Amino acid sequence: MKLESKIPQGSVDTKWTQYKSSVSLVNPANKRSLHVIVVGTGLAGASAAATLAEMGYKVSAFCFQDSPRRAHSIAAQGGINAAKNYQNDGDSVYRLFYDTIKGGDYRAREANVHRLAEVSTNIIDQCVAQGVPFAREYGGTLSNRSFGGTQVQRTFYAAGQTGQQLLLGAYSALERQVGLGNVTMYSRHEMVEVVKIDGKARGIIARDLVSGKLERHFGHAVLLCTGGYGNVFYLSTNAMGSNVTAAWKAHRAGAFFGNPCFTQIHPTCIPVSGHYQSKLTLMSESLRNDGRIWVPKKKDETRQPNDIPEDERDYYLERRYPAFGNLVPRDIASRAAKERCDAGYGVGTTKMAVYLDFKYNMINKYGRTEASKRGIQNPSEDVLLELGKEIAKEKYGNLFDMYKQITAEDPYEVPMKIYPAVHYTMGGLWVDYELQTTVPGLYALGEANFSDHGANRLGASALMQGLADGYFIIPYTLGSYLSKEIHTKPISTDHEAFVEAEKKVSDRINQLMGIQGKRTVESYHRELGLIMWDKCGMARNEKGLKEAIDQIRALRDDFYKNVRIPGSVDEFNPELDKAGRVADFLELGELMCWDALNRNESCGGHFREEYQTEEGEALRDDENFKNVFAWEYKENNQWELHKEELNYENIKIQQRSYK
Repeated sequence: MKLESKIPQGSVDTKWTQYKSSVSLVNPANKRSLHVIVVGTGLAGASAAATLAEMGYKVSAFCFQDSPRRAHSIAAQGGINAAKNYQNDGDSVYRLFYDTIKGGDYRAREANVHRLAEVSTNIIDQCVAQGVPFAREYGGTLSNRSFGGTQVQRTFYAAGQTGQQLLLGAYSALERQVGLGNVTMYSRHEMVEVVKIDGKARGIIARDLVSGKLERHFGHAVLLCTGGYGNVFYLSTNAMGSNVTAAWKAHRAGAFFGNPCFTQIHPTCIPVSGHYQSKLTLMSESLRNDGRIWVPKKKDETRQPNDIPEDERDYYLERRYPAFGNLVPRDIASRAAKERCDAGYGVGTTKMAVYLDFKYNMINKYGRTEASKRGIQNPSEDVLLELGKEIAKEKYGNLFDMYKQITAEDPYEVPMKIYPAVHYTMGGLWVDYELQTTVPGLYALGEANFSDHGANRLGASALMQGLADGYFIIPYTLGSYLSKEIHTKPISTDHEAFVEAEKKVSDRINQLMGIQGKRTVESYHRELGLIMWDKCGMARNEKGLKEAIDQIRALRDDFYKNVRIPGSVDEFNPELDKAGRVADFLELGELMCWDALNRNESCGGHFREEYQTEEGEALRDDENFKNVFAWEYKENNQWELHKEELNYENIKIQQRSYK
């Protein structure tokens, strides 16, 4: 099968405008007879469902939580990017486009990224109109701060809870449409199968997680807005329920999976504290905007951080990358932290952590500014520190409070301890320019697709992509497909394709329930996570990846012999839900390792130890791997690799440098 990206002709800065001006439309009367299924109600799903319903389509929305307000988008902390250039510091649509391509190590599609940069400005206007309480300067203008991989301030934020506030805006728009009867909301429902008729997606099988009942739902098109798959590593910053099941069922139904090994490791997370920990907590990248990262210059240092003098501290990011300092992209900051810890300079009881220190900027940036405002002459360091704490509390108070609640240490008094952790997945279902997968009528939005971030996502770009896809892109591109479906009448869910799909799901559930072995689902997930982190985590190599594939296959075989699921099928059974998700992770994990094994280069978050510069930086192979890996599922966990060549006509490809 040949991959058709459907990128419009013309220069990159006119492609989206020309597309919108020439795309096929559906007239308002016909929209009322077309039914769209939206799976997932985070930022991408809620914004898509609300917008499509506002346009006149009939929409059914599904989420496995009890409310869309619990979508994992709520956990995003630091901000959302937009090329507004409010700071007049040289930002532009092109610069956001360039930073995103470069940050992704030249492994993203130019046309998609430029479109994302273009619509970023509309997102802010949309959210302000919804009442999202972005931070503002004293004069009332929206405030911006810096994030990694950029030299401008383009990140809009709402303290440390930007995702929550943006989701409330999208949720309000969605609930308005629910109230008007334009959206039918199915909470506590999980999509467990795609229904295809004549090669097109025509609906889904969903499981009511409260009653256990399987349900059939028809749609002229199906939109998957189900987030990423970082929980394949077990320990990640994702919510415990985040999973790959919807995307994986789509993959097995014919949707290609793009760049599955491209995993983002976030550099500022609270370190692992014990064997039975099941979740890691993110500390927003915005903290790197005002915090300085360091380790002691002495190995196995035993002194408390505040007792270590300035000349005995190694601010290693500022030393290695003077142009960007603490604001290098996430993949670079993460590997640098790992390198220091592996070399014996780590801190804390596990020695697998580094310090994130705010004292310097609380005194020298915030404190001095506030003292000047108040007319305080020659303030002491203690006065500056107290004034700085007040400003830091306004900007980061909830993050500091969260850190203290989890670690029992006060970051206003002592530096935070941080270490990299799995956060975001740049891979996902392969989609074309219209966000359609290789299955006609099946679309993937937000983190569920692979499209916009290449091999590494810049901070504050996830919220940008989710809302761009839902509010401003899918309303146009979906019409291109549905304009050809206006003569398709609603198909009865008694159709044999629905019957067969439901039976397939039922048989799969009964197989799992019938095993009745001795091991818990959780134990398999934890073991898989350890394999993935050790062999396909921050660093990978050929030997380890081959070992991981064998270990995952053996673990999967044992899972289907020895897993034990209590309870029954026709009831509320979270262990059964989890078992289905872990079964999918056990297949995805193998594919991720195959993907990493076949990409003989280092780029962004994919760091093959065999391919690095003398300075330890990622070494790309543009001649052989300037492409997207798109995997087609075959029977019995076999895959066929397809490649989409990436063409760069507007940006010169070069070795990334943040020095």
